[in-house]
Amino acid sequence: MSKGTIKKVAGPLVIAEGMRDANMFDVVRVSSQRLIGEIIEMHGDQASVQVYEETSGLGPGEPVESTGAPLSVELGPGLIGSIFDGIQRPLEEIMKVSGNNLQRGVEIPALDHKKKWHFTPLKKAGDSVTGGDIIGTVQETPIVVHKILVPHGLMGTIRSIKEGDYNIDETVAVVDTPNGSSQDLTLLQRWPVRVGRPYKQKLSPDMPLVTGQRVIDTLFPIAKGGVAAVPGPFGSGKTVVQHQLAKWAEADIVVYIGCGERGNEMTDVLNEFPELKDPKTGFSLMERTVLIANTSDMPVAAREASIYTGITIAEYFRDMGYSVALMADSTSRWAEALREMSGRLEEMPGEEGYPAYLGSRLAQFYERAGRVVTIGSEGREGALSVIGAVSPPGGDISEPVSQATLRIVKVFWSLDSDLAYKRHFPAVNWLTSYSLYVDTMEKWFNEHVDAHWMDLRARLMRLLQEEAELNEIVQLVGMDALSAPDRLKLEASRSIREDFLHQDAFHEVDTYTPLQKQFTMMQLVLDYYDKAVEALDQGASIEDLVKLPVREQIGRFKYVQEKNIQAEYEAVLKALSKQIDELLQKEDF
Repeated sequence: MSKGTIKKVAGPLVIAEGMRDANMFDVVRVSSQRLIGEIIEMHGDQASVQVYEETSGLGPGEPVESTGAPLSVELGPGLIGSIFDGIQRPLEEIMKVSGNNLQRGVEIPALDHKKKWHFTPLKKAGDSVTGGDIIGTVQETPIVVHKILVPHGLMGTIRSIKEGDYNIDETVAVVDTPNGSSQDLTLLQRWPVRVGRPYKQKLSPDMPLVTGQRVIDTLFPIAKGGVAAVPGPFGSGKTVVQHQLAKWAEADIVVYIGCGERGNEMTDVLNEFPELKDPKTGFSLMERTVLIANTSDMPVAAREASIYTGITIAEYFRDMGYSVALMADSTSRWAEALREMSGRLEEMPGEEGYPAYLGSRLAQFYERAGRVVTIGSEGREGALSVIGAVSPPGGDISEPVSQATLRIVKVFWSLDSDLAYKRHFPAVNWLTSYSLYVDTMEKWFNEHVDAHWMDLRARLMRLLQEEAELNEIVQLVGMDALSAPDRLKLEASRSIREDFLHQDAFHEVDTYTPLQKQFTMMQLVLDYYDKAVEALDQGASIEDLVKLPVREQIGRFKYVQEKNIQAEYEAVLKALSKQIDELLQKEDF
């Protein structure tokens, strides 16, 4: 164990000398208050330590002691429903000890080491096991079964395993290894946060993460195990979009990282998540959620570690075979922490003062997502999907963090403040957003929803793009200059925007739309357009076609319950045909 002394203090950065035996990324304890820090640079016997707690009052000559281990998280029963800070300190437990304000030097284990969990073995004595195998389960919450995994790198034969109530430090099984030694297995594992957990194989992103949000699932879908960015200015609805994804996305586990967000926003999340009802199970959403809260007034260095803490916990649940959705809100604040630490290290700045390695650090984070075959003899399939919010200053996505993120992610949901001011939510701009997963998932949509899914989607996108072009003409010369077919295109596009893309997060039916209903809604909007085009060719007036009463029914179709979809669709279609026929008869007459 390396021991040194403080030479210099610069905000959260402490320079310690006499640390020749320490290693990069070792966790250290600084001063007699035992503040937690991490070595991020070595020069001879001098170590640069980023301290994850407030450093005011520290001075030269105080002791610095290396623990000899990298920054790691505790993985085991007790993660679900917990609220941690950026370095996995349990905030609720700290509050019991130190009150509402985070005090320095508080040492509390991340998980409760005294609580007993009922362990049910799935293996028996004599069974061969290897790293990643499931030896048993713990019912962690009413809806999450925590699978106890053999640690990575261990293989052998189970000598003993027993059912019962244990805390996370007690031995539940003993494994005899090939070299003649034995290893005790507990419910607890530790894993360094900056190292991705291993897997056997990464699978192609060819199936969607269904979210029930129409603008996402239909126009800009994200793959299961995919990565997406949600950039948007203040007030454009980033947090509500992430809440909707946390609540409705086809994920077994949700990990939400509040990284450098305002304290009041994070308070809203912490208050709302326990009250959000999980639509799949009826329990609180917290029964399958891990929250990591690192607000903007917390020490800046811990913010840099928070996204690694979160993604390591997410990978752990992925290794159990679960589908995990990770929300990082926001990576811009994380990048600002990176910039501040880089400046204190006196590194050469890159664009806008961000470090030159900003792009590679972002890539290291996002590349840990994916749909994988896990290690171990069973070879389970698990998925980790990452959705990162980006908060560009002034909504300008030409700044470095947004641009570096766009080079990595394959889905870009561009939130637009103009749409938000018009009360159009989700405020995803359909002209500037994109998804590069569409082509790889075409086969899945055509097989699992309908063979015409991609054709209808393409027609919707074409109409929306033509609307943008026509709007430019309208602004120059007015609506009267447009031909009747062009006016009809504008009306069909308005129907797409208002009846299909606009979705009410707080309406009990409209908040979630299954894929089959999304397809039926696309059909309805395009049925109206196709029949109206035919009627126009046969002499119907554009004014009459715009004012058809059936359009009100098409607009209200989003509020139809799932069990009534087909019957209501046929009724609307019948009414549409009847009203257009009556219109044509009137014209003939």
